[in-house]
Amino acid sequence: MQIQSIYCFQGKNIYSHRPVIRMVVDIGIFEAGPTREIPGFNKKLLEHFPEIAEHTCGLGYVGGFGERLIEGTYIGHVAEHLIIEIHNKLGYPVRYGKTRQIGTSSKYIIIYEYINEAFSVECGKRVIEIVKAFAENKAIDIDKILTKLKKISAETDMGPSTKAIYEAAKRRNIPVCRVGTGSILKLGYGKNSRTIQASLPDSTSCIAVDIVSDKQLTKKILMDNNIPVPYGLIVQSMEEVLEAVHEIGFPVVIKPVDSNQGKGVTVNITSMDQINDAIYEAKKYSKKIIIEKYIYGKDYRVLVVGDRVCAVAERRPPEVIGDGVSTISELVRLENMNPLRGEDHERPLTYIKLDEIAINYLKAQGLTTDSVLEPGQVVRLRQNGNISTGGTAKNCTEQIHPKNIQYAVAAAKAMNLDIAGIDIAVEDISSPIDICEGAIIEVNAAPGLRMHLHPSEGEPIDVAEDILKMMYPDDSCCSIPIVSITGTNGKTTTTRLIRHTLSIMGLNVGMTSTSGIYIGNKCIQKGDTTGPTSARVVLSDKTVDAAVLETARGGIVKKGLGYELADVGVLVNISDDHLGIDGINTIEELANTKALVIEAIKPDGYAVLNADDSMTPYMLERVRSKVIMFSRLKSNALFKRHCKNPNNIGVYVKDGFIWVSKDSKRIPLIDLEDIPITFGGLIECNIENSLAAVAALVGLNVPFDIIKKGISTFQPDVELNPGRFNIFDMGEFKVMLDYSHNIAGYNAVIKFIQKLKAKRLVGIIGMPGDRLDSSIKEVGELCGKAFEKIYIKEDVDLRGRRRGEVASLLESSVISSGAKRENVEIVLSETEALEKAMLDARPGDMVALFFEKLESAIQVIMKFKQEQESAEFVIDSNINTRKDDLGSGINPYTKSSI
Repeated sequence: MQIQSIYCFQGKNIYSHRPVIRMVVDIGIFEAGPTREIPGFNKKLLEHFPEIAEHTCGLGYVGGFGERLIEGTYIGHVAEHLIIEIHNKLGYPVRYGKTRQIGTSSKYIIIYEYINEAFSVECGKRVIEIVKAFAENKAIDIDKILTKLKKISAETDMGPSTKAIYEAAKRRNIPVCRVGTGSILKLGYGKNSRTIQASLPDSTSCIAVDIVSDKQLTKKILMDNNIPVPYGLIVQSMEEVLEAVHEIGFPVVIKPVDSNQGKGVTVNITSMDQINDAIYEAKKYSKKIIIEKYIYGKDYRVLVVGDRVCAVAERRPPEVIGDGVSTISELVRLENMNPLRGEDHERPLTYIKLDEIAINYLKAQGLTTDSVLEPGQVVRLRQNGNISTGGTAKNCTEQIHPKNIQYAVAAAKAMNLDIAGIDIAVEDISSPIDICEGAIIEVNAAPGLRMHLHPSEGEPIDVAEDILKMMYPDDSCCSIPIVSITGTNGKTTTTRLIRHTLSIMGLNVGMTSTSGIYIGNKCIQKGDTTGPTSARVVLSDKTVDAAVLETARGGIVKKGLGYELADVGVLVNISDDHLGIDGINTIEELANTKALVIEAIKPDGYAVLNADDSMTPYMLERVRSKVIMFSRLKSNALFKRHCKNPNNIGVYVKDGFIWVSKDSKRIPLIDLEDIPITFGGLIECNIENSLAAVAALVGLNVPFDIIKKGISTFQPDVELNPGRFNIFDMGEFKVMLDYSHNIAGYNAVIKFIQKLKAKRLVGIIGMPGDRLDSSIKEVGELCGKAFEKIYIKEDVDLRGRRRGEVASLLESSVISSGAKRENVEIVLSETEALEKAMLDARPGDMVALFFEKLESAIQVIMKFKQEQESAEFVIDSNINTRKDDLGSGINPYTKSSI
């Protein structure tokens, strides 16, 4: 039994709209039968994990999985349920899981929901170890495994502040993701993206953080702003310590210049006997030490967010209450069994530690850890009330005096902090600190939120929501317009057309496509960038005003979506392509995969669907947003039903015009003759692509005049739409480059060039090696009937085929369709095939190359043109006559012409 792969889907995916892990496991010989046939397996499973029998499983009721174990189920399915059980056991409330056998093999795909990626990956690995040991009747230490998993959980879980902000963002539908395994969160998209680390937002400068880390400098700035602070001095030698104590007078506080969470701080020092220990403790964290006047009173933490106080908590030191029997150590042990306490930040409260500071503090009270307290006797274990050292908190938000609010907000502003924890010492927070000998003790740049979220006394306050309101006052400001385009054919052109039109509005548009990632007019990464990683690159760019994302099948299957929800999701069409790849064998399975794009749309957004596509009725069942339909035929029955509802939007062709049906109005938008990529209405697929783009832009509420301008200025050239119906005038013949690589694409190109007035059609054809034999043969038959001369080439990337295998399939199908053998040549190199076709070209030919590598093809064409122009220049020189006077010759290179 062996794990073959593990992949974590961070966003929506074909298995679930929640983050899931896909684990492929080969269970080997245990595929031979269900676990009830493996001696002792079910018994061991239920002995160690009895709660697993109560899982609902596919039967839909509690105890269903227990029944499945009795009836007979396989190890892969058991592993799925055990993973979920251990998650639940260790505090992760996950429920979703799925197990599928891969064909008839011994390999299984196990899908399970996760919250903490590092924990869940390790959990999957350990579960396979457990079920393998059970199956092989080998001993395994379950407690050791669970202890290790618990440790990983504690080390990699989000802290309480980070988790609170993450969950608040989810509630407000603000895009949020965790960066790495620390406390950094990425919020929003594009120009509205923000970053926060715990409670430290990206708006806070490094200088501000450095200043508040220096406690003496902080005090000086507060004093300059007339804010009450305790008097103190920085010391570095014992001589300076003695002088400072003499000047300030007891009681004093000794603390490091730069530390946090109360580390190295000793308060209420009343005699010289305590000085040495306090100095020793402070020097653990800083070479420089502050000695300042001790302010009598309670320890309050005031949370300032923006220009307001959001919460106030009284922090109380950890304490135990005597029972007349137990020692202090035993009382601490009992208190640490409180389910609210845990390591560091894993629970609302932290374990109480009897460290050196606590022991010394007990010693000052005449006690040791072995002292037995009288019944009801309360003993504090340290002087500071930090939650991180075991303290507790009481909500005092309603008690704070308005004057203290003013001081707290002023302190935060003086330190240039958007979020600040202001520590105040005063007998009663309801009295002004300036008239009752209180003071601001410290200012913190990344204050912990735990004491406000989970106070030991009083009502919790959702301070995470307050932080998000400061960062995003309006929910609409957290994202940017996102359009996601998928389909079998035409998605690249549609994507580019939408991007071009949005750019006309002055927006800096981020785009992913088969040709690369673009930010504005700059390509920042070349190649096929239609997956989620590329989408995240665009959405993380703070200069991007809008995102247009081509979203291909491969990325969806392998990695899911790179965004949470789109404003508009476009499904151009579904046709027979990529079948037999990644477990997708039918058109319905392909549609189910691409449906993820139209499922992941905001409730007030739009799914753009092609009414002319046979799969659209199926797709409509998956949509949860509003719908815009487009059709080349206004008479389409599905389209007509859609437009009967006056609230629905439709885009269609009538009398050679694209029309928009919206708000009970029929609006003529643009003549097909004025859309360059349709070549005067000759290219049907680009009419479809134009309709899809118009529908998406209408869904984004782009003005009609801008849509018209965008559609009419988008040229079919290598600058705006490279590799899609790009035609080059070679003088006596023409060459067209197109990326079509499936049946529908070939059919669209052939339909178009057959409408041109070419004397002869020449095809340079090939197919990707990962297509089905039947699909390759069908393309060959189509080309054999359409082209008079055919050159068969192969891609550089054979995709699992042998060299010449695809060419052989194409050749046999081309010949069987009726093409003459002497008109069919195999030239495996794409560039060599193009060179030969151009050298052999006759006047009036249209040479169509279905390319793999666009740049290489363009280079061959440019070289051929340059050589022709050079030859003509020699002729011109010999006859001393200008080429223009001859009335013929090679036209200069244009972006695109016919």
